[in-house]
Amino acid sequence: MRVLVTGATGLIGNELVSLLLKNGVYINYLTTSEDKLQSEQRYSGFYWNPDNGNIDENCIDDVDAIIHLAGASVSKRWTKAYKQEILESRVLSTNVLYSLLKNKPNKVKQFISASAIGIYPDSKEKVYSEDSTETDNSFLGNVVKKWEEAVDQIKRLDIKVAKVRTGIVLSGNGGALTEMAKPVKMGIGSPLGTGKQMQSWIHIQDLVGIYYYILTHELDGVYNAVAPYPVTNATLMKTVAKVLNMPFFMPNVPKFMLEAVLGEMHQILLSSQNVSARKIIGDGYQFKYLSLEKAIKEALKK
Repeated sequence: MRVLVTGATGLIGNELVSLLLKNGVYINYLTTSEDKLQSEQRYSGFYWNPDNGNIDENCIDDVDAIIHLAGASVSKRWTKAYKQEILESRVLSTNVLYSLLKNKPNKVKQFISASAIGIYPDSKEKVYSEDSTETDNSFLGNVVKKWEEAVDQIKRLDIKVAKVRTGIVLSGNGGALTEMAKPVKMGIGSPLGTGKQMQSWIHIQDLVGIYYYILTHELDGVYNAVAPYPVTNATLMKTVAKVLNMPFFMPNVPKFMLEAVLGEMHQILLSSQNVSARKIIGDGYQFKYLSLEKAIKEALKK
């Protein structure tokens, strides 16, 4: 099997590429940097520039499936220009892939795209499954909605489409957990806002495991990529402190302070989404990390 991966050098992409190669999957990857192009039988790079619609059409030769992870990080201050980049990096890149699949003969049977649980409305009471039709009327909610609409075009080409709505990814190599651990390591860890917001998390090994499971079982439709036991932000932060063997007694960080430091991006930290993993479990995926403490210990190697 040969798979085309976008975002292959990112946090999730790195881990996924490693898993695919270990399992004998050949990889083509797209990169916007010509310096990162490699050409080996099992791992071949191809240049693209979604901003101007450029893509090396040879990237889909002999490819059976596409895993689309590319998108600008949301963990960076949201200026007006950067908000546009967050949206366009997802929608334009998807449109470029759609045009290529539509216009060049290929044997692609499956398209698996990253997505985010930020599409679900902020709520401390509701539990969201993949059948939930409400979308959050926030910047991130609208980004995910437009992103998924772009991905859905690919169904028209008689290709199976899966969308992986991802929660907070726990990894020691970057992302949310390493940022959360910074104040804790300095002894000033504390809950954010009220600390009561529900946070649906997943260990990075389970996340890439779900991508691989969807790929090998040829699943389609929406899947929530979250561990089965979401927690409050207060519990999450307290567990990070416990794993790091650091004190946890500081008062909550108030919303106005987060807003002053982070601007509009503070919404990510205060938004509450209690998201169900029942569908992927029902389809046979077995989680490696069900315990938050165990997941954080492994990620931080403690």
